[in-house]
Amino acid sequence: MRRAANLTVVAPTGFESLDGMGARAETAGGTVFLGNRLLMDTQKLALGQLEAEATRLQGDGRTVVHVAQAARVIGLIAIADAIRPTAKAAVAKLRDQKIEVVMLTGDNVATARRIAADLGIDSVLADVLPGQKADKVKALQAAGKKVGMVGDGVNDAPALTQANVGFAIGAGTDVAMESADVVLMKSDPYDIVAAIALSRATVRKMHQNLWWAVGYNVIAFPLAAGVLYPFVLSPEVAALSMSGSTLIVAINALLLKRTKLEGIKHARLQSAPLADAPVSSGGAA
Repeated sequence: MRRAANLTVVAPTGFESLDGMGARAETAGGTVFLGNRLLMDTQKLALGQLEAEATRLQGDGRTVVHVAQAARVIGLIAIADAIRPTAKAAVAKLRDQKIEVVMLTGDNVATARRIAADLGIDSVLADVLPGQKADKVKALQAAGKKVGMVGDGVNDAPALTQANVGFAIGAGTDVAMESADVVLMKSDPYDIVAAIALSRATVRKMHQNLWWAVGYNVIAFPLAAGVLYPFVLSPEVAALSMSGSTLIVAINALLLKRTKLEGIKHARLQSAPLADAPVSSGGAA
């Protein structure tokens, strides 16, 4: 950008975004294509001497963007994903809970597998076009899994909607946050673990309160109706008991505030990147 600051650049014409591949435009020097290897192959553009360099960069875990002009590949741009400090700890914790983690990405296989290995992810779905992400989630669901999809981009929105639970990164796009069920406001992947822990604690409280209410009524109603005569409840005692039952349920629900969401603070000391990742489980994600 510093070099281009002093250049006189004529605005291109005929710009076109090519889904899952890149973009094209017309310039004074000819048609320019900017995108992945699939775009170069589609346009039958040979990398020539740049092929070895592209392979090396991909092997280093970088996403390679190819630049072609006038039917010739003229350069490469290597991009590396930003590191999310708690990603590796989040993946490890999910695996400890018997939750399968799958990396779902549009990056090439070599880059995806290298990052997945660093994160401890065994299942990788790479070279996935934007329109295919929701289909991949459907395939996991068809295999009997409940899927939680984590994403932050415009292309993730259909998959976030398709998943049983969609988790959007707070620093992501508006459409992703609107499509998701849960928004991670701190953009911290470890908060996925916290969200699951809080959800399970909430369900436990619901079950506890349900069983208390059912058990109370199963005993109290026959006593109040005189079914177990001479053991009966007077109207005064019945009214107090009903109020006491409501109070117990409310207090039990409020105890949810004491749930400890383990590991959030110390996990931030660890470091690893996180790509778009559906977390799936044979039970519940």
